[in-house]
Amino acid sequence: MERAQGFAPFIAPDSRLLVLGSFPSVKSRAQGFYYGNPQNRFWRTVCGFFGEEVPADIAGKKAFLLRRKIALWDVVTACEIAGSADASIRGEQLADVAALLAGSAVEAVFCNGKTAYALLQRGAPLPVRTECLPSTSPANPRFRAAVWEDRLRSVFGDT
Repeated sequence: MERAQGFAPFIAPDSRLLVLGSFPSVKSRAQGFYYGNPQNRFWRTVCGFFGEEVPADIAGKKAFLLRRKIALWDVVTACEIAGSADASIRGEQLADVAALLAGSAVEAVFCNGKTAYALLQRGAPLPVRTECLPSTSPANPRFRAAVWEDRLRSVFGDT
């Protein structure tokens, strides 16, 4: 198992939603940004909700997130992990999500999957609504975009 580092949070002063994953996949770590596996449904789902095409590069993805007021981070900032398997995470360092949210405009936190949600529960309680959504990972056969769209509507309304 390798010891791997996650990413710094991607957040702006006016971000309204924080999406928390568990830990970046091998493909994301190689690319250097969140949800880098083209099979992951995150970008298609969130961009589709806003009626936008998935940006072709990281700069475009960052611009989308800023425009739509979405922040990204992972609950685990560093760990030992075999490949991309959440089940193999060991020796994890947990993100201080409560500190990130202090003084922010974030009004909701969506955990991208059960692992992210369970790990988040180990930290300090958060001052905003926190929900567990179905993982957008290609390994999740029960993913339903409609659940994400409904929850996104609860933050952003009808776009």
